[in-house]
Amino acid sequence: MTSLRILLAEDHAVVREGTRQILERDPGLEVVGEAADGAEVVEMAGRLVPDVVLLDLGLPALNGIEATRRIVAQARPPKVLILSAYDDQDYVVAAIEAGAAGYLLKSAHASEVIAAIHAVAGGQFVLHPAVARHLVAPRSAASDTREALTPREVEVLRLAARGGRTRDIAVTLSVSARTVEGTFTNIFNKLGVMTRTEAIIYAASRGWISLERAPRLDER
Repeated sequence: MTSLRILLAEDHAVVREGTRQILERDPGLEVVGEAADGAEVVEMAGRLVPDVVLLDLGLPALNGIEATRRIVAQARPPKVLILSAYDDQDYVVAAIEAGAAGYLLKSAHASEVIAAIHAVAGGQFVLHPAVARHLVAPRSAASDTREALTPREVEVLRLAARGGRTRDIAVTLSVSARTVEGTFTNIFNKLGVMTRTEAIIYAASRGWISLERAPRLDER
């Protein structure tokens, strides 16, 4: 079985070493590199082509949000899994908008971190339970089942998760931009959220959609 190639990005050497030891307990994981700052992890991600980057947000030189954005924009982007001490909603939303495939807190157990790495490598979206409860809990009595959304509403969220703006989504679905905006309004009301990012995270955390980005032009 081929091991998943993991790149660690953590500025505290002791924490980085401890994390490496945890990951090496799993024979399905191989730590191929360690970075101590944001600029270094971006360079190493392009050079080593890992499957998953396990990344702390509080990195020097280049913060974790910007590092994530640059990593996922590379020609062969790995999945980025955030492992952070910050559970603030603004950090989580910014990380997901930058392209992170998951967000864990450093309070997570070793088994949770390992399971999350395998999950994001397989295309799943992962949120630490404490973050999920805080971020995607509906603000209304909306149903927690996929049936709450119509197939068209799910498709609109799927296109939005791939980076589509209102005009792009309208063209893809052969509808007007006003129709797309109306669809988003219906989605917000049903899920009890206020923004597209919250709606996307809500749906992705329940497996309704994937956070896969659209392929680059040079990859098509």
